[in-house]
Amino acid sequence: MRTDLHRHLDTPLAAVRNLGILAHVDAGKTTLTERILYLTGTTHKRGEVHDGTTVTDFDPQERDRGITIFAAAVSCAWDAHRINLIDTPGHVDFSDEVARSLRVLDGAVAVFDAVAGVEPQSEAVWRQADRYGVPRIAFVNKLDRAGADLDTAVESIRERLHPSPLVVQLPIGSEAGFTGVVDLPRMRSLVWPEGRDTVEEGPVPEALRDAAQGRRRQLEEAVAQLHPGALEEFCAEGTLSARTLTAALRDLTRSGDGVVVLCGSAYRNRGIEPLLDAVVAYLPSPRDVPAVRGTRDGGEQERFADPAAPFAALVFKVNGTATGRLTYLRVYSGTIGKGEAVWDSGTERTERIGRILRVQADRHAPLERAVAGDIVAVVGLKSARAGSTLCAPGAPLVLEPPTVADPVVSVAVEAVGSAEAEQLVSALTRLVEEDPSLVVRTDPETGQLVLSGMGELHLEVAVEKIRLAHGLDVRVGRPRVAYRETVVRGVSGLVHRHVKQDGGAGEFAHVVLDVEPMEDVTGDGDDGGDGGGGATRFEFRSTVVGGRVPQEYVRALEAGCRDALADGPLGGHPVTGVRVVLTDGATHPKDSSERAFRTAGRFALREALRACAMVLLEPVADVTVTVPDEAVGGVLGDLAARRGQVSGSVARAGVVVITATVPLVELFGYATRLRSRTRGRGVFTARPAGYAPAPSTASTGTPAR
Repeated sequence: MRTDLHRHLDTPLAAVRNLGILAHVDAGKTTLTERILYLTGTTHKRGEVHDGTTVTDFDPQERDRGITIFAAAVSCAWDAHRINLIDTPGHVDFSDEVARSLRVLDGAVAVFDAVAGVEPQSEAVWRQADRYGVPRIAFVNKLDRAGADLDTAVESIRERLHPSPLVVQLPIGSEAGFTGVVDLPRMRSLVWPEGRDTVEEGPVPEALRDAAQGRRRQLEEAVAQLHPGALEEFCAEGTLSARTLTAALRDLTRSGDGVVVLCGSAYRNRGIEPLLDAVVAYLPSPRDVPAVRGTRDGGEQERFADPAAPFAALVFKVNGTATGRLTYLRVYSGTIGKGEAVWDSGTERTERIGRILRVQADRHAPLERAVAGDIVAVVGLKSARAGSTLCAPGAPLVLEPPTVADPVVSVAVEAVGSAEAEQLVSALTRLVEEDPSLVVRTDPETGQLVLSGMGELHLEVAVEKIRLAHGLDVRVGRPRVAYRETVVRGVSGLVHRHVKQDGGAGEFAHVVLDVEPMEDVTGDGDDGGDGGGGATRFEFRSTVVGGRVPQEYVRALEAGCRDALADGPLGGHPVTGVRVVLTDGATHPKDSSERAFRTAGRFALREALRACAMVLLEPVADVTVTVPDEAVGGVLGDLAARRGQVSGSVARAGVVVITATVPLVELFGYATRLRSRTRGRGVFTARPAGYAPAPSTASTGTPAR
């Protein structure tokens, strides 16, 4: 055990690692984090998820539900390196929390279940890490479970995630007999005796020597194919030295060309030390990653991880506590001390840092200052939000914020007593500040407060947080989903003339439009598959020649058409997947204006949409249901009743994994129903999968707005 904990200002930048733990629900992220904290001497007792004693799952809801809901930051030391670690949620409803964390991290450990391999949400968070360019190493966990198989898990990583997995360990024993690993780069054994927390190093067991040499050879060949320097040595010497192999693995990890794969059992405390060694050896420090890019005065600017450079930091989380508002930020360049002023580029106002805190989940240690590479919390900022850039007042900069997915599920919320209505509005405002993926609005027709989020559990957790944190009794209406409307058959040559004469300057605009559907309007609207579906897709172009409609009027016409997309003719839902072509038009020398053409665009497209054949789209989700063998029939019948389309089923160690696509509106209450049908043994995950045409009975506009 190495617990050489340095003061943060004494740790050189090259010895800092900012990393996240990523995985599907129940793959063992939080247990792994707890073992890391224990082995590094940060805690003196191993916390357990099932006992509700973990450091990072400190929120009452996390402990009651047994899952990670909120990203929690902790700091520890290993081998003279400081590791800033964020334990991220694994449930799809909280993927936005994962994205905000990935935006500020330099590396990650992706955890996979040795029995299940790559699961739906582990695939989703992997794609998110791809989007932010975060280097990863993989840890195949739960190797002590019945049915665990490292090779099968690695093959699922290769097939579903498409990296080049570089396996650097060979298990010693299998399932309940798993006791250690062979370290292939250094050809040694690492064994964890039963009942002890320390690892014993020794030679490779005789029974595994041939297998270990074969695996080492496979690793060398795979690395040589990917790394030019390693290939040169391999061709000259016929093998790779441990030093060359380690250096090549580091280069391939940081470039993303390869993924180092380790294995172990976090629950039994086996495999954690070599994982920490791999974090230090392979994942980058803040100095190793490219300089952060931002915009200043319309131009692009880089900031390097230099404590002497102008200060620049990105806020990635805001949390209200009983003692004040905590703002979590990643410092990319410069140094900031408590009491100093910072410039918020979003609100364009100066604020003062009251205190700087090193975060240990729900505990905090005061710091005098924070430097480039740090992840800290600060107290005293009033207006900063997740995604805000904080910088030196004399060197303003705007960093790219994390993307925020569009919410897909809504509920109406109201206070039980009229006297508490104002308190509810205040509580919802604070909730949205802390979680940008939540949206609060007032329904213009009913006057109800509507809370929208990424899923049923997301909204359930948000409402419960209001009840617990503010002591408010809140009533919740049935969830409503975000429907869309689209064109399936368009119209051509629609003529619209806008003429207005009521004294003074008149308005005149004459337009001829073609309206047609765009291809693939049911996709999820982004490239990450993380729940961002439903974004409005619209294309506008003009084929008018000869200056019959000036360009500034064409732009105004397009803006008017976009205005019309907010309310479709079926039920007032947003319209997506529409292409509008301006084919002809006319102007008046005095009465035509941008205002007139914007008005014409709005009314012309509304008229055209009423003439088109329209269809209602509803959000759908890819669902993975894991149930006991004996409950498969009832679960399949229930999915069919919910309009689910089953795409496959796989038998695995006494359970069956069913995959299906189900309308999101049909999934409300499904968790309770599934538990009832399977006597509490069934589990499911759902991932937004875009939009699909709703049944014809729904396309009359009956779904609630």
